[in-house]
Amino acid sequence: MKWKLTVRYLISVVFVVIFIIFINLFITLALFIAHATLNPPIIQEEEHSPEQFARQFEDQITISGNELTISEAGQEELTNRNAWIQILDENGNELFCSQAPEGLKKHYTPSEIIQMYKYKEVNSETTVFIGDKKANGHTYSYLIGIENRNINRYFILYDNHSLFRMVKVGGVVLAIDILITLLIGYFLSKRLTMPLYTLIDGIKRLASNEYFHAQPVGIFKQVFLNINHLSNQLKANESERKKLDRMKEEWVTNISHDIKTPLASIQGFAEMIKNPDYRFTVDEIREYADIIEKKSLYIKEVIEDLSLTTRLKHKELMLNKKMTNMVVILRNIVIDIVNDPKYAKRHIEFHTNQENIPVEVDEILIRRAINNLIYNALVHNDANVNISVSIEKTDRTQIVIHDNGKGIRKEELDKIFNRYYRGTNTGDAHKGSGLGMAIAKDIIQVHDGEIAIHSEVGVGTTIDIRL
Repeated sequence: MKWKLTVRYLISVVFVVIFIIFINLFITLALFIAHATLNPPIIQEEEHSPEQFARQFEDQITISGNELTISEAGQEELTNRNAWIQILDENGNELFCSQAPEGLKKHYTPSEIIQMYKYKEVNSETTVFIGDKKANGHTYSYLIGIENRNINRYFILYDNHSLFRMVKVGGVVLAIDILITLLIGYFLSKRLTMPLYTLIDGIKRLASNEYFHAQPVGIFKQVFLNINHLSNQLKANESERKKLDRMKEEWVTNISHDIKTPLASIQGFAEMIKNPDYRFTVDEIREYADIIEKKSLYIKEVIEDLSLTTRLKHKELMLNKKMTNMVVILRNIVIDIVNDPKYAKRHIEFHTNQENIPVEVDEILIRRAINNLIYNALVHNDANVNISVSIEKTDRTQIVIHDNGKGIRKEELDKIFNRYYRGTNTGDAHKGSGLGMAIAKDIIQVHDGEIAIHSEVGVGTTIDIRL
């Protein structure tokens, strides 16, 4: 896989380089051929090139008998181009001259005309062009010199054998260039593709639930940083998922045990009552029925907790909100707990500096949440624990439940509101779904409230609710 990626990248680089070279050579050759054969004004800004101007100037020459004249348009063009003209007969003698510089010859041999055309024989700024004019059965030659330092003419003399050798040398040079390009492209591609190998390998490992951390360097630095962040997130999520799975397994085991125990009692007493071999008194039957009722209510509570937490989690619970005096609700909750024979000897205080604090809530759910929080403080602490419940109105309604009990360890404090979690302080006195604290938090949150817990081992726990 690695070498395939490198080879593909290398071939792409070399192909692009060679393709650009050939395109440039082709365009240069095409322009050269077009200029040599058609002489188009590709480069010149003028409408006609100097060569075309000289060849077409015969139309501006009029020969009548022995009289030669230049049209006014021709004279104007000569002036505009800073040019002169000299017309010769078939023997090379001057017949006509216009705007020519001093010292120009009056007679030319054929070799002198060729020499003058090929090279700058007049001065360094004048280029001479040649044309001919046929009239009266004679062919007249004319020289047009244009004084313009930007116009130049060069002739190339070559031998086919020499040209062939040059092509071979050029081929060798091109081969060397391609080899150099391959070497540079190889090292460059290696440098650029090495991080890609790491990225590809890292993504494969992530797909296989293996996590890695790569050093973010080079042009892929941001990609590496994002991959590292993704790896860390996936690792944290996987760790959290495993913890949750363990908690679920423990919870299922506990809840199964907690349900099996009362079911066993219900089943046992029911079988005893049904058995005709037993003769029970009315008082005994009532006692057994009372036990069956309590065990059934316990199982019902567990099932209701399961149903409620599921509906809260998936936001399927419809709230029946109405304006309610929270002082009255809290006072009644404390009174009900104190009147419970099981907690009659517990010390619970209620404090408020106002008698009416109206809040729009679902009364049944809020009672459930506060009850869960207070009962949690009761069952997880010793019998001599002091619990205080207070409420006050600031910018929001603040409810504080404080106890001076055992406290909660820091590692447990972050899990206290998690579903399926049962703290280490939970004993046989507290059986149930283990969802009480999670349900309390969900109820507070569906009321757009906030709940926070602060605790210190050996000092106590404080739960702060804001509605």
